[in-house]
Amino acid sequence: MNTSEFDLVLHARLQKIEEVLSIKAREYAKGNEDRLHNFNVASRMSNQSREKALWGFLLKHLVSVTDIINATQQGKFPNRETIDEKIGDCINYFVLLEACLVDRLKEQEEPKLPF
Repeated sequence: MNTSEFDLVLHARLQKIEEVLSIKAREYAKGNEDRLHNFNVASRMSNQSREKALWGFLLKHLVSVTDIINATQQGKFPNRETIDEKIGDCINYFVLLEACLVDRLKEQEEPKLPF
């Protein structure tokens, strides 16, 4: 793959990340106030951190990508649509994980009032 072909893949992926996460925000964010709503609720339901709950959701997508990689070893390749979906899901979950961690840092940095 040459540089211009790679750049096309990169720019298409960046555009898809923005599109999908914007669409999903309307679908999943409770009243557009909490972009991490599903992970916050899953955290409470499973009695684990929000990040661990998100990781559990991400594992399903990582298994799919692992299956794709393993299939390629047998000469079986998915179509472009499947690659786009599965890779995109993983990338989007990592973006959401980053948002969780940045949010956590923000909580740590905010001054705590003694009263």
